[in-house]
Amino acid sequence: MANKRFSLCFLFLLALLPSQISAADESEGREFVLTLDHSNFSQTVSNHNFIVVEFYAPWCGHCMKLAPEYEKAASILSSHDPPIPLAKVDASAENNKELANGFEVQGFPTIKILRNGGTLVQDYKGPREADGIVDYVKKQSGPATIEIKSADDASAFTSENKVVVVGVFPKFSGEEFENFTALAEKLRSEYDFAHTLDAKHLSRGESSVTGPVVRLFKPFDELFVDFQDFHVEALEKFVEESSVPIVTVFNNDPNNHPFVSKFFDNPHIKAMMFINLTADTADSFKSKYHETAEQYRQHGISFLLGDVEASKGAFQYFGLKEDQVPLIVIQDNDGKKFLKTNLEPDHIATWLEAYKDGNIEPYRKSEPIPEVNNEPVKVVVAESLQDIVFNSGKNVLLEFYAPWCGHCKKLAPTLDEVAVSYQSNPDVIIAKLDATANDIPRETFEVQGYPTLYFRSASGKLTQYDGNRTKEDIIDFIEKNRDKPDQQEQVKDEL
Repeated sequence: MANKRFSLCFLFLLALLPSQISAADESEGREFVLTLDHSNFSQTVSNHNFIVVEFYAPWCGHCMKLAPEYEKAASILSSHDPPIPLAKVDASAENNKELANGFEVQGFPTIKILRNGGTLVQDYKGPREADGIVDYVKKQSGPATIEIKSADDASAFTSENKVVVVGVFPKFSGEEFENFTALAEKLRSEYDFAHTLDAKHLSRGESSVTGPVVRLFKPFDELFVDFQDFHVEALEKFVEESSVPIVTVFNNDPNNHPFVSKFFDNPHIKAMMFINLTADTADSFKSKYHETAEQYRQHGISFLLGDVEASKGAFQYFGLKEDQVPLIVIQDNDGKKFLKTNLEPDHIATWLEAYKDGNIEPYRKSEPIPEVNNEPVKVVVAESLQDIVFNSGKNVLLEFYAPWCGHCKKLAPTLDEVAVSYQSNPDVIIAKLDATANDIPRETFEVQGYPTLYFRSASGKLTQYDGNRTKEDIIDFIEKNRDKPDQQEQVKDEL
């Protein structure tokens, strides 16, 4: 679950700011993209050895932006020999929810590559514009690993700013080669794989080896690394760990975005330092940070260096301000955050040491507590969550929402009506919390989409509301689950 949260976080960082919702009709001009739902999905997928499926929501701004590019790519790929199908599923439709959950869809758009009739599922990790989609999908539909027969082949394969994996073998058979091919098939959506009989073709590394050996090329740190354990699990671990820089750089260079994605996808604790990379002090910060990263990466911590100019979305996500720069924020796998602002280079190692020793208090992102909170639906922020929801002794219905969410906007007037119905009842509170601007205690509330509603009775019973979103159904739920004043007194007497 933590990995999924970080993946979503990364998408947010690249987007920088949430897309605005429009009322554009997403169905126009969709003659090449196959429309799938719960009734025809399994049958359609089982008929294809290779198919790409987008899980989308009609109100999602990113999906709207992708739609014409995806359609254009589908039209081009329909002429491929053989044709390569692209499909879409409205994952927000109620009758498709179970289907989307089966593919762990937690954000939009989510794109999956399905192979062998759907028996092998991989994440799509390619571009989001038509030509890039076409090139990526064509490559994904071909062999998982290609043969390098010359130095020119090797140069063309390793020249780009990305991680590539090459197996050197004395022959293209045997257990080692089969395991390498199996790894290539498993990880092909994330890395490019090749194999060769002659290491002399390769531009880096020992040229006299005859193998079997796996050589991973990368555009950072030591530039290449060899590995000779051909168990598939060991190979996979080697590739995953070696493909993440000691310090991942997040700036406006799109070549760095795949490494930022890897940073947020890995299971480690995340340390992120944000500075002005053009400042006179930048080199000093980078040097000290790199030294600290080398020291602590063996302790399960990954490190990212962000340029403040390129990190507007990150600052909004973490609730940071530019006058706090230079700063470090750490997010652990429980979602807790730790913050050091107005940093000096010599603070980096000592603060990391204090964090590792448990001597740093967690940081909580919160909007300011409203000075006036007299609307029917009360505003809750992270700093007031404890007082209003847990310590008020009231029955509280709390909505977790996102300002850009279409479903939340649709629910808002209904919640207003519910709140008005309870205005004369001091024992019931209807409240809302902007989950994009406030940290949520993940150990208490599981919020994977918007809106999410929880009800906490006056006596402390917490229940997630999954019913219909009508005024009558919500009120009926509250009446069945709330504690009446006489029941509260009975609970107190029993205590």
